[in-house]
Amino acid sequence: MADAFRTEKDPLGPKQVAADALYGVQTLRARENFPISELRPLWPFVVAQVWIKKAAALTHKETGRLDARLADAIVQAADEVLAGQHRDQFVVDPYQAGAGTSHNMNVNEVLANRANELLGGERGTYSPVHPNDHVNMAQSTNDTIPTNIRLAALSQLDALTSAFEALRDALAAKGREFDHIVKAGRTHLQDAMPIRLGQEFTAYAGSIERGVRRVREAADYLRDLGIGGSAVGTGVTVEKEYPALMNKHLRAISGLELRIGNDRIQLMQSMGDAAGFSAAMRVLAIDLSKIASDLRIMVMGPRTGIDEIKLPAVQPGSSIMPGKINPSIPEMVNQVCFQVMGLDTTVAIAAEHGQLELNVMMPVIAFNVLLSMRILTNAARSFTERCVVGIEANEDMCAYWVERSAALATALMPHIGYAKAAELSKQSVKEGVLVRDMVKRDKLLPADEIDDVLDLRKMTEIGIPGGKHGMVAGG
Repeated sequence: MADAFRTEKDPLGPKQVAADALYGVQTLRARENFPISELRPLWPFVVAQVWIKKAAALTHKETGRLDARLADAIVQAADEVLAGQHRDQFVVDPYQAGAGTSHNMNVNEVLANRANELLGGERGTYSPVHPNDHVNMAQSTNDTIPTNIRLAALSQLDALTSAFEALRDALAAKGREFDHIVKAGRTHLQDAMPIRLGQEFTAYAGSIERGVRRVREAADYLRDLGIGGSAVGTGVTVEKEYPALMNKHLRAISGLELRIGNDRIQLMQSMGDAAGFSAAMRVLAIDLSKIASDLRIMVMGPRTGIDEIKLPAVQPGSSIMPGKINPSIPEMVNQVCFQVMGLDTTVAIAAEHGQLELNVMMPVIAFNVLLSMRILTNAARSFTERCVVGIEANEDMCAYWVERSAALATALMPHIGYAKAAELSKQSVKEGVLVRDMVKRDKLLPADEIDDVLDLRKMTEIGIPGGKHGMVAGG
């Protein structure tokens, strides 16, 4: 149909744009230039850019630089997007030209076209509202995208930390529930001294708590905004009131705690704050993955492994082996954590590849930081709700394995010495006889001291097994 397209023109010449598209010619060029991943921008990345455009319109209306009628139309268009409308109009691949100019123009064009419609105009005319002159007034991709990354990450922070705090609480609850259960400790995947199952889970909760704290501390650096830096951080074409007014309006629009950056040049040059935040998520992912791996080891079996815990059955585990149940949720968690570690590596390399006044690798930094937040949040929720809260202890197997640990000979060391204890451990494995039974058989301790020295619960607390009797002859 002849009216299926409209003609738009940019500095490179005219192009045919779909008549029903709210985006324009520059967005279309980006779609043609970057058919890379078939992915759309993550929604927080769109929302944060729209927040900036709305705040700028309000700021320029307040200063009188932008006609109130145009400003109001831009604000109304922005509010429609923020309410969830026009989501299909944000179409630039995350892997795009440097700095994020294409994403910035995608938002500028959508808001300009919609504002003109609200004012009675037509899409593609860019009159009376122009994407560059009005929606992008006193802005550059170079200060809006760094600001976007900060706003977008902060907007998702509470969801991320809340998910991990719920996981922390669930692990801590299991720590209390399992505190009475003594099990074999293992180091190097070999027998080690006893530990309580509850102590392990309490320690897991502590790791998550420390990880969340690191993430929150790293996120605080993101609250410093460089908006108003314009092209190179110096603020050319920007009114002096602009940074403070933008901060005021962005705080009101987003509900976030934000600060006016002291050095807008530094905040444009460096992606260090985003890289630091990504690195904190990597550490959180490392600890989370370790916990998931531990659960997979402890649930191993049920007949040919250690089988110390039971995980909730969430799906059949095999297409060929009937009745098989796998630790599916921890397996998913491991994969998410591996992905987050890889995403962080990309962020670190991209952050290092800024040159002079600008880091042009911001699109991939934004995508990877926000993707890490999304998948970590969802993985933590699933891990908590579909796995951790339903974990049960197999007390019989915990008791079975701890009594068979060759490492129990360590408790005898203060009484019979290291060399004799080492020989006893070796013989216990060789003969298949429990350490406790060998001590009785070989009369290595007085009969009335054996149970005290080999008290498994006491071995899980600080102290010398056997108390005052812990003295090697001749020591």
